[in-house]
Amino acid sequence: MENDIKIEETETVKNEKGMKEGKSLLRQLIETLAYFIVIFLVVLLVQRFLIQPVEVNGSSMEPTLHNNNHVLLEKVSYSISDPKRFDVIVFRPYEEEKELYYIKRVIGLPGETVQIMDSVIFINGERLDENYGLENTIKSSGIAGKEIVLGEGEYFVLGDNRNNSKDSRDPSVGVVKRKAILGRAWCTIWPLRDFGVVKHK
Repeated sequence: MENDIKIEETETVKNEKGMKEGKSLLRQLIETLAYFIVIFLVVLLVQRFLIQPVEVNGSSMEPTLHNNNHVLLEKVSYSISDPKRFDVIVFRPYEEEKELYYIKRVIGLPGETVQIMDSVIFINGERLDENYGLENTIKSSGIAGKEIVLGEGEYFVLGDNRNNSKDSRDPSVGVVKRKAILGRAWCTIWPLRDFGVVKHK
């Protein structure tokens, strides 16, 4: 009888231990799942409101940025202030194409008048002192051959590779609305030979 009682007690202890181990394993699985959900949400929030990686496709921003460069886009600056002249921005050129983005440099600001004549950029009738363009000669002024008056929340942008860029000179792009701007290019992270902060001023 004593042996039977001991056996029953031992089985009870084993069952309780097994149940505890099962609960512990389930708790670990739940905690691990919760951890990954939190990390996933943090990544989504960071990408939505703070930093987003983008890839440059094309040569329109050479020599500042090159084809296949991977750039970090920061979104904090424009949540507290407006884009400034010479900022390199990422924006949506066409409202109906939600997944198409361009990266260009801000040249004209809201309220200003922009015109390009004889390869010279004029802001409010005065020559703009800048040296970001790859070419000294701008072959096409596009719609900026005539004065463009920027309204509230409107920006005039150009690619640094002036003769190989589809930008505000092109009537299909035109001026860029403030609401179409996603953020400001921060730094190039890939390839490593191009690693560094994007030059704005």
